[in-house]
Amino acid sequence: MFNSCNLCYTRFNLNTLTLVKTVFMKIILVLCASVFTFINACQTSNTDPNLLNEEAVRATEKLAQVVGVKVSGNANNYTFSVGISSPDIGCKQYANWWEVITEDGTLIYRRILGHSHVNEQPFIRSGGAVKIKEDQTVIVRAHMNTTGYGTHVFIGSVKTGFKQQIIDKQFKSETAKLQPLPNGCAF
Repeated sequence: MFNSCNLCYTRFNLNTLTLVKTVFMKIILVLCASVFTFINACQTSNTDPNLLNEEAVRATEKLAQVVGVKVSGNANNYTFSVGISSPDIGCKQYANWWEVITEDGTLIYRRILGHSHVNEQPFIRSGGAVKIKEDQTVIVRAHMNTTGYGTHVFIGSVKTGFKQQIIDKQFKSETAKLQPLPNGCAF
């Protein structure tokens, strides 16, 4: 009888020990999953700090931003197709031009936009002839009638291609006074 009770006590301890191990393993698993999720969430939000900056710029400022540039043609006779994203609401607030300038801010070409693009965002407009050499580095930027130049521009050359960059809103802002200038807004 002593042996059978001893056997029951051993089974009870083994069952209890197995249960404690199982619970302990589940707790460890939940804690590890929580830590892993937290670490991944932190890494995901920090992988592209410019993404948050771009969203903040678009949310707080009403600027026209260049979102793409394609070029065709030949030296001193290029056509630029420029993609623009702008918070147009009609003639009271719209992207009224895009332009090509040198790295020091000299105006090379300006494409006037004669109307707002409320229901067409982003939109693409082409213009030329842009008189530059194939290897000449230029800046392509957009202008809003109410807030001036956007900060998201494309910089590059026909030979090497164009890449989006962020520049100071006030970079050569006096260029906005140069001709040609819009003479109204159709809609």
